[in-house]
Amino acid sequence: MKFTLIVCTYMRPEPLLRLLQSVQEQTVYPDEIIIIDGSLNRDTEFILKEKAILNLQYFLVEDDNRGLTRQRNFGISKAAIDSEIVCFLDDDTVLENDYFEQLIKTYTIFPDALGVGGYIVNEIKWEKVEANYIPNSNEFYFDGWKRKDGSRFVLRKKLALDSNCPPGYSPLYSHGRSVGFLPPSQKIYEVEQLMGGVSSFKKSVFETFSFSTYFEGYGLYEDADFSLRLAKTGKLYVNTRAKISHFHESSGRPNQYHYGKMVVRNGWYVWRVKNPEPVFRDKFKWHAITILLMSIRFLNTVTTANKKEAFTEALGRFVGWCSLFFNKPK
Repeated sequence: MKFTLIVCTYMRPEPLLRLLQSVQEQTVYPDEIIIIDGSLNRDTEFILKEKAILNLQYFLVEDDNRGLTRQRNFGISKAAIDSEIVCFLDDDTVLENDYFEQLIKTYTIFPDALGVGGYIVNEIKWEKVEANYIPNSNEFYFDGWKRKDGSRFVLRKKLALDSNCPPGYSPLYSHGRSVGFLPPSQKIYEVEQLMGGVSSFKKSVFETFSFSTYFEGYGLYEDADFSLRLAKTGKLYVNTRAKISHFHESSGRPNQYHYGKMVVRNGWYVWRVKNPEPVFRDKFKWHAITILLMSIRFLNTVTTANKKEAFTEALGRFVGWCSLFFNKPK
């Protein structure tokens, strides 16, 4: 299969270069690599000109195409007509050398796949356990593997607000467990949500679907919106053999206040994509979890070292939540 790699970047020349170095070591190499740069300077352009990277095309975009979703849509418009698969990677990731081989192979194993996601390996420590293992309240168990559960999910379990869906699926009240809760089992899992920074899609998908420009700039949850809409028409998978590391580069991210506001408003938007007409129970749970997570961030102003970041994010969440009552996302 011919495939295109699209990387959208913003003010991250060094992380992007590390990613491209790992691309050059792949057992299966992209037929074209398209870099869409929304940077406010030319540092990325200059650093790429110094390197001889096979099949690379570089585009520096202006304001009308700047921002994650706009840059992705711009990149898709530049992909070769005969390309069959379009892959997306965040600019702060690094691939294991058979990442593309495993990813593209999934489309042969599952010809009905509209999209396939890779698997991040450097964020969570998993432990293989026996099949009949019963996890304690501080653990998450799935498919023969366990991991330490986050404090937010531990509290949600105690309050009967945990997700009632497997990882990669969104409950009718949203706030589900992402594909990051899938274990390193070497298996391929069907899902309805993919992480945009480690995703791929059949190019034919983009004849009828595009990334929503509602998600401006940083584009938080734009991947959930796109994959939830797409999953209503076909199958999506995550291949845990397609391994990648994500390093969460701090540069290019919004400040904590705007991030907190986006978490709530964009989260509401994505919830209504999944469930356009929620019943009272779904509404209650969505708001209850939103308030719980907001309260935890306010509490973090006392319990963590990053007090200012915790407070400004919590404040952004609060403002974002209040705004829903008189200015809902459309």
